[in-house]
Amino acid sequence: MEKITLITGATAGFGEAIAHEFAAHKYNIIITGRRAERLEKVKGELEKKHGVKVMALNFDVRKLEDVKKNIASLPAEWQNIDVLVNNAGLASGLNNIQEGDTEDWEKMIDTNIKGLLYVTRTVAPLMIKNKKGHIFNIGSVAGKEVYANGNVYCATKHAVDALTKATRIDLLQHGIRVTGICPGMAETEFSIVRYHGDEAKAKNVYKGIDALTAQDIAEVIYFAASRPAHVNISDVVITPTQQATATYVVRREA
Repeated sequence: MEKITLITGATAGFGEAIAHEFAAHKYNIIITGRRAERLEKVKGELEKKHGVKVMALNFDVRKLEDVKKNIASLPAEWQNIDVLVNNAGLASGLNNIQEGDTEDWEKMIDTNIKGLLYVTRTVAPLMIKNKKGHIFNIGSVAGKEVYANGNVYCATKHAVDALTKATRIDLLQHGIRVTGICPGMAETEFSIVRYHGDEAKAKNVYKGIDALTAQDIAEVIYFAASRPAHVNISDVVITPTQQATATYVVRREA
């Protein structure tokens, strides 16, 4: 029987790599994202490279009605979702709390917490109905500890950590697996978004570090998803070898 993975925020970074990893293992893929042109490009690449079926849904996870409408629009055969990866998320700004930009705060809270909740609330009932499923929530080491100027971003990822544990409890009776994936320093578009498009600042974040790649995260997620049905990997913290905590990093000298 064909399997289906739904990945939010799949137009770049972790989401795109996760889509390719599952497609390489012959899962049919549902990808979502806000950038319509980029979404269609990823769809075409997945179909051409892996020969799987791909459904592209162009919506913003922050908008509940759009989430509900798009998931409800899936044909019946596409509603048999085996794996949900709540990947859509971001950091915006790096200010201290007393100088924080409230627009940055709203963006992070709406995407990282509410977006994850909206998608889970819409997809989990389908999994319960189908009596199968595995939900992955992309958290962060920032959800395990806080750091200077990380305030609201760290708070949202702590919320993701708590929601992952709570979801696991709530869905336990239905046999739905739930896994939290908490990456450390990973070189994607993440820091570019955090620094509002300043690529020089973003690049400096990873200076002297062999940072994680999106593919590293994708492989870990597929590994967890491919365990036997009686095995649930609940929580994974993954960092570069040069990183021990959110703030303790040993950089190579130039």
